[in-house]
Amino acid sequence: MPIQLVEPGQTSELHNPKKGVVVGIDLGTTHSVVAYVPNKIPKVIGPLIPSTLSLEEKGFCVGGISSPERLSSTKRLMGQNIQLKVGSHTLTPVEVASHILSYISDRVEKNLGAPLEAAVITVPAYFDEAARVATKQAAALAGIKVLRLINEPTAAALAYGLETGAEGLYAIYDFGGGTFDLSLLKLQKGVFQVLATGGDLALGGDDIDEALAKYLNTMNVREIKENLSQLETYEGVTRKDLEAIARPFVQKTIDITARVFKDAGLNPKDIQGGVLVGGMTRMPLVRQEVEAFFGKAPLCNIDPDRAVALGAALSAHGLVNGSDTLLLDVTPLSLGLEIRGELVEKIIPRNTPLPALASSEFTTQEDGQGGMVIHVVQGEREFVQDCRSLARFELKGLPPLPAGMARVRVDFAVDVEGLLTVSAIEKTTGLSQHVEVRPSSGLDDKTLADILLESQKYGRQDMEKRLWAENHKH
Repeated sequence: MPIQLVEPGQTSELHNPKKGVVVGIDLGTTHSVVAYVPNKIPKVIGPLIPSTLSLEEKGFCVGGISSPERLSSTKRLMGQNIQLKVGSHTLTPVEVASHILSYISDRVEKNLGAPLEAAVITVPAYFDEAARVATKQAAALAGIKVLRLINEPTAAALAYGLETGAEGLYAIYDFGGGTFDLSLLKLQKGVFQVLATGGDLALGGDDIDEALAKYLNTMNVREIKENLSQLETYEGVTRKDLEAIARPFVQKTIDITARVFKDAGLNPKDIQGGVLVGGMTRMPLVRQEVEAFFGKAPLCNIDPDRAVALGAALSAHGLVNGSDTLLLDVTPLSLGLEIRGELVEKIIPRNTPLPALASSEFTTQEDGQGGMVIHVVQGEREFVQDCRSLARFELKGLPPLPAGMARVRVDFAVDVEGLLTVSAIEKTTGLSQHVEVRPSSGLDDKTLADILLESQKYGRQDMEKRLWAENHKH
Protein backbone atom coordinates (compact mmCIF):
# COMPACT_ATOMS: atom_id res chain seq x y z
CA MET A 1 0.00 0.00 0.00
CA PRO A 2 1.59 3.29 -1.04
CA ILE A 3 2.08 5.77 1.78
CA GLN A 4 2.72 9.46 1.23
CA LEU A 5 5.35 10.74 3.63
CA VAL A 6 4.66 14.45 3.60
CA GLU A 7 4.07 16.97 6.33
CA PRO A 8 0.95 19.12 6.22
CA GLY A 9 0.71 22.87 5.89
CA GLN A 10 3.45 23.23 3.29
CA THR A 11 2.21 26.64 2.17
CA SER A 12 3.74 30.03 2.74
CA GLU A 13 0.47 31.25 4.19
CA LEU A 14 0.63 28.82 7.09
CA HIS A 15 4.36 28.88 7.66
CA ASN A 16 4.74 32.63 7.56
CA PRO A 17 1.98 34.14 9.67
CA LYS A 18 1.93 37.90 9.17
CA LYS A 19 0.80 38.63 12.69
CA GLY A 20 -0.49 37.12 15.88
CA VAL A 21 0.50 33.96 17.68
CA VAL A 22 0.11 30.28 16.91
CA VAL A 23 -1.15 28.09 19.72
CA GLY A 24 -2.04 24.56 20.69
CA ILE A 25 -5.59 23.91 21.88
CA ASP A 26 -6.73 20.91 23.89
CA LEU A 27 -10.49 21.06 23.33
CA GLY A 28 -11.40 18.77 26.22
CA THR A 29 -14.59 17.19 27.50
CA THR A 30 -14.55 18.75 30.96
CA HIS A 31 -11.80 21.38 30.54
CA SER A 32 -10.06 23.04 27.62
CA VAL A 33 -6.50 24.36 27.65
CA VAL A 34 -4.56 26.69 25.35
CA ALA A 35 -0.77 26.99 25.19
CA TYR A 36 1.95 28.65 23.11
CA VAL A 37 5.74 28.52 22.80
CA PRO A 38 7.67 31.61 23.85
CA ASN A 39 11.45 31.12 23.79
CA LYS A 40 11.18 27.44 22.76
CA ILE A 41 9.47 26.42 26.03
CA PRO A 42 5.71 25.66 25.86
CA LYS A 43 3.54 27.57 28.31
CA VAL A 44 -0.16 27.37 29.20
CA ILE A 45 -2.11 30.62 28.84
CA GLY A 46 -4.25 31.16 31.93
CA PRO A 47 -6.08 28.57 34.04
CA LEU A 48 -8.08 25.59 32.81
CA ILE A 49 -11.27 26.57 30.95
CA PRO A 50 -14.40 24.57 31.88
CA SER A 51 -15.81 23.14 28.63
CA THR A 52 -19.31 24.27 29.51
CA LEU A 53 -21.69 26.74 27.92
CA SER A 54 -24.17 28.58 30.13
CA LEU A 55 -27.07 30.87 29.30
CA GLU A 56 -26.89 34.05 31.33
CA GLU A 57 -28.38 37.55 31.09
CA LYS A 58 -25.89 38.81 28.52
CA GLY A 59 -26.07 35.67 26.41
CA PHE A 60 -23.85 32.61 26.29
CA CYS A 61 -21.06 32.29 28.84
CA VAL A 62 -18.23 29.77 28.63
CA GLY A 63 -17.44 28.16 31.95
CA GLY A 64 -20.28 29.90 33.78
CA ILE A 65 -21.80 28.07 36.73
CA SER A 66 -24.37 30.56 38.01
CA SER A 67 -27.07 29.54 35.55
CA PRO A 68 -28.98 26.24 35.68
CA GLU A 69 -29.14 26.46 31.88
CA ARG A 70 -25.85 24.75 31.15
CA LEU A 71 -24.39 22.43 28.53
CA SER A 72 -21.42 20.22 29.45
CA SER A 73 -19.50 17.20 28.11
CA THR A 74 -20.70 17.97 24.58
CA LYS A 75 -17.38 16.81 23.10
CA ARG A 76 -18.76 13.28 23.23
CA LEU A 77 -21.44 14.41 20.77
CA MET A 78 -19.13 15.95 18.16
CA GLY A 79 -20.09 14.79 14.68
CA GLN A 80 -23.58 13.73 15.68
CA ASN A 81 -26.54 15.35 13.97
CA ILE A 82 -28.40 16.34 17.12
CA GLN A 83 -29.81 19.50 18.67
CA LEU A 84 -29.07 20.62 22.23
CA LYS A 85 -31.45 22.83 24.19
CA VAL A 86 -30.22 25.60 26.46
CA GLY A 87 -33.04 27.89 27.53
CA SER A 88 -34.98 28.90 24.42
CA HIS A 89 -31.91 28.32 22.24
CA THR A 90 -31.09 25.27 20.15
CA LEU A 91 -27.44 24.52 19.40
CA THR A 92 -25.49 21.76 17.70
CA PRO A 93 -22.37 20.29 19.35
CA VAL A 94 -20.32 22.13 16.69
CA GLU A 95 -21.84 25.46 17.74
CA VAL A 96 -21.14 24.76 21.41
CA ALA A 97 -17.51 23.96 20.58
CA SER A 98 -17.26 27.13 18.47
CA HIS A 99 -18.30 29.26 21.48
CA ILE A 100 -15.59 27.62 23.59
CA LEU A 101 -13.01 28.17 20.86
CA SER A 102 -14.08 31.82 20.49
CA TYR A 103 -13.56 32.25 24.24
CA ILE A 104 -10.11 30.70 23.90
CA SER A 105 -9.28 33.08 21.06
CA ASP A 106 -10.32 36.06 23.19
CA ARG A 107 -8.22 34.79 26.09
CA VAL A 108 -5.13 34.58 23.88
CA GLU A 109 -5.57 38.16 22.71
CA LYS A 110 -6.24 39.50 26.21
CA ASN A 111 -3.31 37.67 27.78
CA LEU A 112 -0.71 38.14 25.04
CA GLY A 113 -1.87 41.36 23.44
CA ALA A 114 -1.88 39.76 19.99
CA PRO A 115 -4.55 37.95 17.98
CA LEU A 116 -4.66 34.19 17.59
CA GLU A 117 -3.22 33.60 14.13
CA ALA A 118 -3.61 29.82 13.82
CA ALA A 119 -3.81 26.69 15.95
CA VAL A 120 -3.13 23.00 16.22
CA ILE A 121 -6.21 21.44 17.81
CA THR A 122 -6.12 18.02 19.44
CA VAL A 123 -8.75 15.28 19.15
CA PRO A 124 -9.07 11.84 20.71
CA ALA A 125 -7.19 9.25 18.68
CA TYR A 126 -10.46 7.37 18.35
CA PHE A 127 -12.45 10.32 16.93
CA ASP A 128 -14.13 9.14 13.73
CA GLU A 129 -14.40 11.03 10.41
CA ALA A 130 -17.49 12.97 11.45
CA ALA A 131 -16.05 14.14 14.76
CA ARG A 132 -12.81 15.33 13.13
CA VAL A 133 -14.69 17.27 10.47
CA ALA A 134 -16.98 18.74 13.17
CA THR A 135 -13.94 19.96 15.12
CA LYS A 136 -12.62 21.81 12.07
CA GLN A 137 -16.08 23.27 11.43
CA ALA A 138 -16.21 24.57 15.02
CA ALA A 139 -12.83 26.24 14.55
CA ALA A 140 -14.01 27.83 11.30
CA LEU A 141 -17.10 29.22 13.04
CA ALA A 142 -14.80 30.69 15.71
CA GLY A 143 -12.60 32.27 13.06
CA ILE A 144 -9.60 30.09 13.91
CA LYS A 145 -7.32 28.80 11.16
CA VAL A 146 -6.42 25.17 11.84
CA LEU A 147 -2.84 24.27 11.06
CA ARG A 148 -3.53 20.64 11.83
CA LEU A 149 -5.56 18.27 13.95
CA ILE A 150 -3.38 15.87 15.93
CA ASN A 151 -4.31 13.04 18.23
CA GLU A 152 -4.21 13.78 21.95
CA PRO A 153 -1.86 10.93 22.92
CA THR A 154 0.64 12.02 20.26
CA ALA A 155 0.52 15.60 21.56
CA ALA A 156 1.13 14.33 25.07
CA ALA A 157 4.19 12.42 23.89
CA LEU A 158 5.57 15.66 22.43
CA ALA A 159 4.95 17.44 25.72
CA TYR A 160 7.01 14.88 27.58
CA GLY A 161 9.96 15.78 25.40
CA LEU A 162 10.18 12.33 23.90
CA GLU A 163 11.30 13.98 20.66
CA THR A 164 14.49 15.24 22.29
CA GLY A 165 16.34 11.99 21.93
CA ALA A 166 14.34 9.19 23.49
CA GLU A 167 13.92 6.20 21.21
CA GLY A 168 11.93 3.01 21.37
CA LEU A 169 8.33 2.09 22.14
CA TYR A 170 6.10 4.17 24.41
CA ALA A 171 2.50 3.70 25.52
CA ILE A 172 0.40 6.84 26.00
CA TYR A 173 -2.46 6.18 28.44
CA ASP A 174 -4.93 9.07 28.19
CA PHE A 175 -7.87 8.91 30.62
CA GLY A 176 -9.77 12.18 30.65
CA GLY A 177 -13.15 13.48 31.72
CA GLY A 178 -15.06 12.10 28.77
CA THR A 179 -12.86 9.83 26.69
CA PHE A 180 -10.13 7.20 26.94
CA ASP A 181 -7.31 6.63 24.45
CA LEU A 182 -4.35 4.29 24.37
CA SER A 183 -1.71 4.73 21.70
CA LEU A 184 1.51 2.85 21.09
CA LEU A 185 4.23 5.03 19.58
CA LYS A 186 7.54 4.06 18.06
CA LEU A 187 10.15 6.81 18.34
CA GLN A 188 13.16 6.66 16.08
CA LYS A 189 15.38 9.58 15.05
CA GLY A 190 12.69 12.23 15.40
CA VAL A 191 9.92 10.18 13.80
CA PHE A 192 6.81 9.60 15.93
CA GLN A 193 5.05 6.61 14.41
CA VAL A 194 1.77 5.46 15.95
CA LEU A 195 1.72 1.68 15.68
CA ALA A 196 -1.75 1.07 17.05
CA THR A 197 -4.47 2.93 18.85
CA GLY A 198 -7.67 2.11 20.69
CA GLY A 199 -10.14 3.81 22.92
CA ASP A 200 -13.66 4.54 24.01
CA LEU A 201 -15.43 7.85 23.38
CA ALA A 202 -17.91 7.04 26.13
CA LEU A 203 -15.52 6.24 28.98
CA GLY A 204 -14.12 8.87 31.30
CA GLY A 205 -14.22 10.59 34.65
CA ASP A 206 -17.76 11.79 33.94
CA ASP A 207 -18.95 8.18 34.12
CA ILE A 208 -17.29 7.65 37.49
CA ASP A 209 -18.87 10.92 38.70
CA GLU A 210 -22.27 9.69 37.59
CA ALA A 211 -21.84 6.34 39.34
CA LEU A 212 -20.61 8.05 42.52
CA ALA A 213 -23.52 10.51 42.44
CA LYS A 214 -25.96 7.61 42.19
CA TYR A 215 -24.24 5.85 45.10
CA LEU A 216 -24.32 8.96 47.31
CA ASN A 217 -27.67 10.24 46.02
CA THR A 218 -26.20 13.69 45.41
CA MET A 219 -25.04 15.60 42.34
CA ASN A 220 -21.93 17.50 43.49
CA VAL A 221 -19.40 14.68 43.62
CA ARG A 222 -16.44 15.83 41.53
CA GLU A 223 -14.90 17.63 44.52
CA ILE A 224 -15.23 14.45 46.59
CA LYS A 225 -13.60 12.34 43.86
CA GLU A 226 -10.71 14.77 43.39
CA ASN A 227 -9.99 15.13 47.12
CA LEU A 228 -9.92 11.37 47.58
CA SER A 229 -6.84 11.26 45.32
CA GLN A 230 -4.94 12.85 48.23
CA LEU A 231 -7.05 11.86 51.26
CA GLU A 232 -8.28 8.55 52.60
CA THR A 233 -11.62 10.06 53.68
CA TYR A 234 -13.52 13.15 52.54
CA GLU A 235 -17.06 14.28 53.39
CA GLY A 236 -17.79 10.89 54.92
CA VAL A 237 -16.72 8.97 51.81
CA THR A 238 -13.66 6.73 51.92
CA ARG A 239 -11.17 6.14 49.15
CA LYS A 240 -12.12 2.45 49.27
CA ASP A 241 -15.74 3.40 48.55
CA LEU A 242 -14.67 5.40 45.52
CA GLU A 243 -12.31 2.70 44.28
CA ALA A 244 -15.05 0.08 44.48
CA ILE A 245 -17.20 2.29 42.24
CA ALA A 246 -14.38 3.29 39.89
CA ARG A 247 -12.79 -0.15 39.46
CA PRO A 248 -15.06 -1.43 36.65
CA PHE A 249 -14.38 1.71 34.61
CA VAL A 250 -10.63 1.51 35.22
CA GLN A 251 -10.69 -2.17 34.26
CA LYS A 252 -12.29 -1.22 30.93
CA THR A 253 -9.30 1.00 30.19
CA ILE A 254 -6.93 -1.86 31.00
CA ASP A 255 -8.91 -4.20 28.72
CA ILE A 256 -8.66 -1.70 25.87
CA THR A 257 -4.94 -1.25 26.56
CA ALA A 258 -4.41 -5.02 26.38
CA ARG A 259 -6.31 -5.15 23.09
CA VAL A 260 -4.13 -2.43 21.54
CA PHE A 261 -0.98 -4.32 22.54
CA LYS A 262 -2.45 -7.47 21.00
CA ASP A 263 -3.30 -5.61 17.76
CA ALA A 264 0.28 -4.41 17.53
CA GLY A 265 1.69 -7.85 18.32
CA LEU A 266 3.50 -6.45 21.34
CA ASN A 267 3.87 -7.24 25.01
CA PRO A 268 3.86 -4.61 27.81
CA LYS A 269 7.44 -5.56 28.63
CA ASP A 270 8.45 -4.41 25.12
CA ILE A 271 7.88 -0.72 25.90
CA GLN A 272 10.52 1.66 27.22
CA GLY A 273 7.93 3.60 29.19
CA GLY A 274 4.33 4.62 29.65
CA VAL A 275 2.97 8.16 29.84
CA LEU A 276 -0.06 9.18 31.92
CA VAL A 277 -2.34 11.86 30.52
CA GLY A 278 -5.73 13.18 31.59
CA GLY A 279 -7.15 14.21 34.94
CA MET A 280 -8.31 10.71 35.85
CA THR A 281 -4.69 9.53 36.02
CA ARG A 282 -4.38 11.42 39.31
CA MET A 283 -6.48 8.70 40.94
CA PRO A 284 -4.19 6.31 42.88
CA LEU A 285 -6.20 3.28 41.67
CA VAL A 286 -5.55 4.22 38.04
CA ARG A 287 -1.81 4.58 38.62
CA GLN A 288 -1.68 1.27 40.47
CA GLU A 289 -3.49 -0.62 37.71
CA VAL A 290 -1.47 0.95 34.91
CA GLU A 291 1.81 0.24 36.69
CA ALA A 292 0.72 -3.35 37.26
CA PHE A 293 -0.09 -3.78 33.56
CA PHE A 294 3.05 -2.09 32.23
CA GLY A 295 5.29 -3.71 34.81
CA LYS A 296 6.96 -0.35 35.48
CA ALA A 297 6.01 3.02 36.92
CA PRO A 298 4.65 5.29 34.16
CA LEU A 299 5.82 8.84 33.54
CA CYS A 300 3.61 11.43 35.27
CA ASN A 301 5.88 14.40 35.95
CA ILE A 302 3.84 16.86 33.83
CA ASP A 303 0.40 18.07 34.92
CA PRO A 304 -1.84 15.52 33.16
CA ASP A 305 -4.48 18.19 32.47
CA ARG A 306 -1.99 20.36 30.58
CA ALA A 307 0.24 17.87 28.79
CA VAL A 308 -1.90 17.64 25.64
CA ALA A 309 -2.12 21.42 25.15
CA LEU A 310 1.63 21.82 25.74
CA GLY A 311 2.34 19.19 23.09
CA ALA A 312 -0.10 20.79 20.67
CA ALA A 313 1.69 24.12 21.16
CA LEU A 314 5.02 22.45 20.31
CA SER A 315 3.44 20.99 17.18
CA ALA A 316 2.04 24.38 16.12
CA HIS A 317 5.40 26.04 16.76
CA GLY A 318 7.15 23.34 14.72
CA LEU A 319 4.76 23.68 11.76
CA VAL A 320 5.36 27.42 11.59
CA ASN A 321 9.05 27.57 12.47
CA GLY A 322 10.28 24.20 11.31
CA SER A 323 10.88 21.02 13.31
CA ASP A 324 12.94 17.87 13.12
CA THR A 325 9.99 15.85 14.39
CA LEU A 326 7.69 13.95 12.01
CA LEU A 327 4.34 12.71 13.31
CA LEU A 328 2.82 9.62 11.70
CA ASP A 329 -0.62 8.74 13.05
CA VAL A 330 -2.87 5.87 12.01
CA THR A 331 -6.44 5.21 10.95
CA PRO A 332 -8.48 4.10 14.01
CA LEU A 333 -10.96 2.03 11.95
CA SER A 334 -10.87 0.34 8.54
CA LEU A 335 -12.24 2.17 5.49
CA GLY A 336 -13.78 0.36 2.56
CA LEU A 337 -16.52 -0.05 -0.05
CA GLU A 338 -19.70 -2.05 -0.42
CA ILE A 339 -19.39 -4.73 -3.08
CA ARG A 340 -21.87 -7.23 -4.50
CA GLY A 341 -23.73 -9.25 -1.92
CA GLU A 342 -23.64 -6.38 0.60
CA LEU A 343 -20.08 -7.35 1.50
CA VAL A 344 -17.34 -4.93 2.56
CA GLU A 345 -14.10 -4.64 0.62
CA LYS A 346 -11.54 -3.04 2.98
CA ILE A 347 -9.40 -0.53 1.10
CA ILE A 348 -7.44 0.98 4.01
CA PRO A 349 -7.16 -1.31 7.07
CA ARG A 350 -7.24 0.08 10.60
CA ASN A 351 -3.89 1.16 12.06
CA THR A 352 -2.56 2.14 8.61
CA PRO A 353 -0.02 5.00 8.93
CA LEU A 354 -1.25 8.42 7.81
CA PRO A 355 -1.29 10.01 5.34
CA ALA A 356 -2.41 7.02 3.27
CA LEU A 357 -3.37 6.43 -0.35
CA ALA A 358 -4.84 3.19 -1.66
CA SER A 359 -6.71 2.14 -4.81
CA SER A 360 -8.84 -0.74 -6.00
CA GLU A 361 -10.42 -1.56 -9.37
CA PHE A 362 -14.04 -2.54 -9.91
CA THR A 363 -16.18 -3.37 -12.92
CA THR A 364 -19.81 -3.47 -14.01
CA GLN A 365 -22.15 -6.36 -13.28
CA GLU A 366 -24.61 -5.92 -16.18
CA ASP A 367 -24.38 -5.35 -19.95
CA GLY A 368 -24.66 -1.65 -20.85
CA GLN A 369 -24.59 -0.58 -17.22
CA GLY A 370 -24.55 3.23 -17.30
CA GLY A 371 -23.61 4.00 -13.71
CA MET A 372 -22.05 2.67 -10.53
CA VAL A 373 -22.92 3.51 -6.94
CA ILE A 374 -19.89 4.01 -4.69
CA HIS A 375 -20.82 3.31 -1.04
CA VAL A 376 -18.05 4.17 1.44
CA VAL A 377 -18.15 2.45 4.84
CA GLN A 378 -16.09 2.38 8.04
CA GLY A 379 -15.70 -0.55 10.42
CA GLU A 380 -14.26 -4.00 10.98
CA ARG A 381 -17.16 -6.31 10.08
CA GLU A 382 -17.58 -8.22 6.81
CA PHE A 383 -21.10 -7.05 5.95
CA VAL A 384 -22.27 -3.50 5.18
CA GLN A 385 -25.17 -3.71 7.64
CA ASP A 386 -22.69 -4.16 10.50
CA CYS A 387 -20.49 -1.21 9.51
CA ARG A 388 -21.06 2.53 9.43
CA SER A 389 -22.05 4.29 6.22
CA LEU A 390 -19.81 7.29 5.56
CA ALA A 391 -20.87 8.45 2.09
CA ARG A 392 -22.59 7.36 -1.09
CA PHE A 393 -22.22 8.81 -4.59
CA GLU A 394 -22.83 7.66 -8.17
CA LEU A 395 -20.47 7.59 -11.14
CA LYS A 396 -22.83 8.23 -14.07
CA GLY A 397 -22.33 8.06 -17.84
CA LEU A 398 -20.31 4.86 -18.06
CA PRO A 399 -19.78 3.62 -21.67
CA PRO A 400 -22.32 0.95 -22.75
CA LEU A 401 -19.94 -1.99 -22.50
CA PRO A 402 -20.59 -5.67 -21.80
CA ALA A 403 -20.61 -6.70 -18.15
CA GLY A 404 -17.12 -6.88 -16.71
CA MET A 405 -15.51 -4.70 -19.39
CA ALA A 406 -15.62 -1.26 -17.77
CA ARG A 407 -12.72 -0.47 -15.45
CA VAL A 408 -13.48 1.85 -12.54
CA ARG A 409 -10.61 2.75 -10.22
CA VAL A 410 -11.58 3.95 -6.75
CA ASP A 411 -8.93 5.92 -4.84
CA PHE A 412 -8.98 6.45 -1.08
CA ALA A 413 -6.84 9.28 0.30
CA VAL A 414 -6.65 9.94 4.04
CA ASP A 415 -4.70 13.01 5.12
CA VAL A 416 -2.59 13.45 8.26
CA GLU A 417 -5.67 14.60 10.17
CA GLY A 418 -7.59 11.43 9.35
CA LEU A 419 -9.95 13.09 6.87
CA LEU A 420 -10.95 11.01 3.86
CA THR A 421 -11.43 11.79 0.17
CA VAL A 422 -12.76 9.11 -2.19
CA SER A 423 -12.43 9.41 -5.98
CA ALA A 424 -13.75 7.15 -8.75
CA ILE A 425 -12.57 7.24 -12.37
CA GLU A 426 -13.61 5.14 -15.39
CA LYS A 427 -10.30 4.39 -17.09
CA THR A 428 -11.41 4.21 -20.74
CA THR A 429 -13.29 7.54 -20.75
CA GLY A 430 -11.66 9.46 -17.93
CA LEU A 431 -15.08 10.03 -16.37
CA SER A 432 -14.59 10.84 -12.70
CA GLN A 433 -16.37 11.75 -9.48
CA HIS A 434 -15.16 12.34 -5.93
CA VAL A 435 -16.45 13.08 -2.45
CA GLU A 436 -14.94 14.43 0.76
CA VAL A 437 -16.42 12.48 3.62
CA ARG A 438 -18.48 14.91 5.65
CA PRO A 439 -21.15 12.68 7.18
CA SER A 440 -24.19 14.29 8.77
CA SER A 441 -24.06 12.12 11.86
CA GLY A 442 -21.33 10.43 13.87
CA LEU A 443 -21.08 7.05 15.48
CA ASP A 444 -23.26 6.34 18.44
CA ASP A 445 -20.92 6.41 21.45
CA LYS A 446 -21.66 2.85 22.51
CA THR A 447 -21.41 1.57 18.94
CA LEU A 448 -17.93 3.03 18.51
CA ALA A 449 -16.79 1.59 21.82
CA ASP A 450 -18.05 -1.89 20.85
CA ILE A 451 -16.91 -2.03 17.20
CA LEU A 452 -13.71 -3.94 17.84
CA LEU A 453 -15.28 -6.21 20.43
CA GLU A 454 -18.02 -7.09 17.94
CA SER A 455 -15.50 -7.70 15.16
CA GLN A 456 -13.67 -10.15 17.42
CA LYS A 457 -16.85 -11.78 18.69
CA TYR A 458 -18.38 -12.27 15.25
CA GLY A 459 -15.17 -12.49 13.21
CA ARG A 460 -15.30 -16.20 12.44
CA GLN A 461 -19.06 -16.21 11.90
CA ASP A 462 -18.79 -13.19 9.57
CA MET A 463 -16.04 -14.82 7.53
CA GLU A 464 -18.05 -18.05 7.14
CA LYS A 465 -21.04 -16.04 5.93
CA ARG A 466 -18.82 -14.07 3.56
CA LEU A 467 -17.32 -17.21 2.04
CA TRP A 468 -20.80 -18.65 1.57
CA ALA A 469 -22.02 -15.41 -0.05
CA GLU A 470 -19.03 -15.25 -2.40
CA ASN A 471 -19.52 -18.87 -3.46
CA HIS A 472 -23.23 -18.34 -4.16
CA LYS A 473 -23.13 -15.04 -6.08
CA HIS A 474 -24.46 -16.70 -9.16
